[in-house]
Amino acid sequence: MTHERLIEMYPLKRRVLEVADVERVTPRMIRVHLEGPDFEGLQSDHFADHVKLWFPNEAGEHVLPVVEDDRCLNFRADGVVFRDYTVRALDTEAQRLTIDFVAHDHGPAGRWAINAEKGDQLGVLGPRGTAYITGDFDYHVLLVDETALPAAARYIEDLPEDAKVRAFFEVVDADEEQRLKAPKDTEITWLHRGEAQPGSTDLLLEAFRALELPEGDGFVYAAGEADTLKPIRRLLKERGFVRNETCEVDGYWRRGTANLDHHEEDDE
Repeated sequence: MTHERLIEMYPLKRRVLEVADVERVTPRMIRVHLEGPDFEGLQSDHFADHVKLWFPNEAGEHVLPVVEDDRCLNFRADGVVFRDYTVRALDTEAQRLTIDFVAHDHGPAGRWAINAEKGDQLGVLGPRGTAYITGDFDYHVLLVDETALPAAARYIEDLPEDAKVRAFFEVVDADEEQRLKAPKDTEITWLHRGEAQPGSTDLLLEAFRALELPEGDGFVYAAGEADTLKPIRRLLKERGFVRNETCEVDGYWRRGTANLDHHEEDDE
């Protein structure tokens, strides 16, 4: 079967949404539900769709996006603080946007999520569009760390009930394992890195290397720390997977880099 990557663009609109509810999914994962009168027209059709969230800065100022002629004009303006986040869920009927945050205090987004309360506001820009691979697959393999777990979880939950899934999720420990709604033929392996620093292990690479692929036409989604994904990219190529046709690799973050632009072309 022939597969291709298609892209659909959405009109760019700035929104200001409010926290409606906050819950701890695990000790290190915070789920924030956002609602508000600016919700109209917000759409997300794919598991990897993301929004740019605009946070208050260290001075307590909240510089919001300025959009004119379908372009954002103030990405680099003084006092702007934004980060990309996957849409964990979008309920258009209830007009509720759900985002999962990794709880850490070394960045503005994590600190904001730890302290988030009902009524707090965020600027929301996007999703700018959606990209998806056409056609059906006989099996699906997911290789992600906790930063990409919201996208992977949505991926699994959106699959048909008869799908075959082999998933490997790297997290700190057993407390970070989540219950997910998944097709019956789903095998999820939780990889615990323990005291190792995020983005410093080969757990996902070794899991994929050891995996005996099911029969048929498969799709692999790998996402997380950008440098740990490089050997996975090479292994995907060795095993016959084709970028943007039968696999998708997304560097969500890079150790030592703040606010990585994951749209940038990797050197591999």
